[in-house]
Amino acid sequence: MEKRQTPRLSLDLLRGFSLAARHLSFTRAAQELSVTQSAVSREIKTLEAQIGQPLFHRVHRALKLTDAGEQLYRVTEETLGQLDAVVDRLSGADRLLTVTTTPALASLWLAPRLPRFNRSCPDIEVRVVASNDKPNLDRDELDVGIRFVAAGGDSPADAPLMTCRSFPVCAPALARDPARPLKTPADLAHHVRLDYESVRDGRSWSEWGFWFDALKIPAVEPAGTLRFPQFDQCFPAAIEGAGVAIGVLPHITQQLRDGVLCAPFGRHAVATRGAFFLVFRRGVEERKSVKQFASWLRREAAGDRVVLLPSPFATGRPPRRRPTAPTRGRRSP
Repeated sequence: MEKRQTPRLSLDLLRGFSLAARHLSFTRAAQELSVTQSAVSREIKTLEAQIGQPLFHRVHRALKLTDAGEQLYRVTEETLGQLDAVVDRLSGADRLLTVTTTPALASLWLAPRLPRFNRSCPDIEVRVVASNDKPNLDRDELDVGIRFVAAGGDSPADAPLMTCRSFPVCAPALARDPARPLKTPADLAHHVRLDYESVRDGRSWSEWGFWFDALKIPAVEPAGTLRFPQFDQCFPAAIEGAGVAIGVLPHITQQLRDGVLCAPFGRHAVATRGAFFLVFRRGVEERKSVKQFASWLRREAAGDRVVLLPSPFATGRPPRRRPTAPTRGRRSP
């Protein structure tokens, strides 16, 4: 009797199956692969025909893996992960690490610290992709994400990397101006507001608007307003005494430590916006470069957890030299 020949399964079919099994959705698998839902459905039917067994139960517009599907999914995930790791190592891709986060955190917090990581791990090249969207790490081949989640949102990891808090900030000299004291939120009426406005979900969104709402404070009409297209552009103006901005931790940790910015209303005027979480592309967490970078990020974040909000009326050593305005190099768009 002629022995039945084992079918040679296509890697493309297995990758499509793996995504469909992970999400239990042909639509989500198609989105990650940048193909149509019908294309994924055809691929699964081809794979089922080659194997000779169904891989999914299709019940009430929902998918569930069959026993054969469960077995194939476990082996496929492990095998594809090992294959990707070997290819990365052989091609030298393990030396290149791509991290994505918001433009504000990339410019104000991450980029100034990257030289420290480069000195400790000079063989790892870091590429920063800044976006206010939440890119798909697997589809876009991004290794690490520092992802912001608003308060009350679904957490993508067990513990946050950093809590995100906002509050008014200004130059200490401005807060000490006897002609225009800044002791209560009502005093904001005598100062210029430095604001960053963006459009989110088709609606205008303001850092100041969020702060007033979070603290349940009636909005105060300022003496004037300067609006900026980028969040990080507010702070050089604030340091120069042009007005009052909404500062966000961890973004302006260093400016507070240097004493070039202060929080005139102290810790009682702090609103929690959410938190940043570390997320990873499938199969990269065990890469040496990713483990080193993630450990370094956690150490940097741990060093920022206790940041006192400096009083504009504190005495002692003078503030350090003013830092230059944030720049946007190739690694930090």
